[in-house]
Amino acid sequence: MSEAPDDLRYRELRDRLPELFVNPPGAAVEILVDPAEVAAAERAKVEALRARGLPEEWGRSGVAYQDEWLTLLRDPVRFPGGGLGTYIRAVSMGGTYGVVLLPVLDGAVVLIEHFRHATRRWHLEAPRGFGEPGVPAEEQAARELREEIGAEVVRLVDLGVLHPDTGTSTDEVRLFLAEVAAVGEPDASEGIRAVRRCPPAEVGGLIRDGVLTDSFTIAAWTRAHLRGLLGEG
Repeated sequence: MSEAPDDLRYRELRDRLPELFVNPPGAAVEILVDPAEVAAAERAKVEALRARGLPEEWGRSGVAYQDEWLTLLRDPVRFPGGGLGTYIRAVSMGGTYGVVLLPVLDGAVVLIEHFRHATRRWHLEAPRGFGEPGVPAEEQAARELREEIGAEVVRLVDLGVLHPDTGTSTDEVRLFLAEVAAVGEPDASEGIRAVRRCPPAEVGGLIRDGVLTDSFTIAAWTRAHLRGLLGEG
């Protein structure tokens, strides 16, 4: 069922990022490679879609969508219990870590008011950015702070890796606490309208009360807080 262009792009991605297609021992969802099994998985998905009155083309495995930022895959898979079908997931095209920065200036956490197209609303959040091939995460972190809030990094503390959505995305981001010497003007061209300095405990209250909803910011603040890096006593 798969069309040749999708098959080609799928194989190219599998060759470039083999770690995303591995079947580790005991994998509950197995990615299929054998052509006969792939065809059987597609047929099973098509039958399920047909029974629900949904488009049969959604059963095609391979590359479902691709642009310069994102690729959507439908992997042919064997589910727990032996059933066959397809499973969709998103892959960032860079194939590198994104970065999230929790800036701290004179003991205060620096957050930005950022308009996000996906939710169509303003969010209070930590600066962040896509990873770039060949650029170390630490260098990318410093660049994002300069570009978004005009800040120069004094010290970076690695807070580890975050998988923001293990259900549908392969994304990994690196979290950092960034001690900065000063903060400049926000980059309005990025949709940032203001920079706010908040005591760490205030940020915790905003998270607790559901005012601050950005998952990256919540994760960075939580890691820094639990490691005692925010000077809260």
